[in-house]
Amino acid sequence: MAARLLLRSAFRAATICRAFPVPVLTRGMAAGGIPTDEEQATGLEKVIMKAMKEGSDPYNMMKPKEYAGSKADPHLVPSITNKRIVGCVCEEDNTAVVWFWLQEGEAQRCPSCGSHYKLVAHELPH
Repeated sequence: MAARLLLRSAFRAATICRAFPVPVLTRGMAAGGIPTDEEQATGLEKVIMKAMKEGSDPYNMMKPKEYAGSKADPHLVPSITNKRIVGCVCEEDNTAVVWFWLQEGEAQRCPSCGSHYKLVAHELPH
């Protein structure tokens, strides 16, 4: 009985498919292909991508530049205010961070290792 029911429903399905052919599948995209990141970006992402192309790093996403840490070549610390708290590891193997306030003006020394840091003004892009 179940086999007869299965054959009957299969026969009906086959005749219906022949009566109403399935349309041929077409590409969902235009002929241009997959859009690039630049074409697809909007809003803040687009602003960041434009700035990166120009060579600036508005949100400090890249690795900071290396400085000697001497008085002549201090580590530059960007800040939007006139002071900022800075953490110095002092040595590669050190597990403790030495925190201190960095004020605007002359380069200041880390109280532990003597490395020099200088606060520089940083403007936010928006």
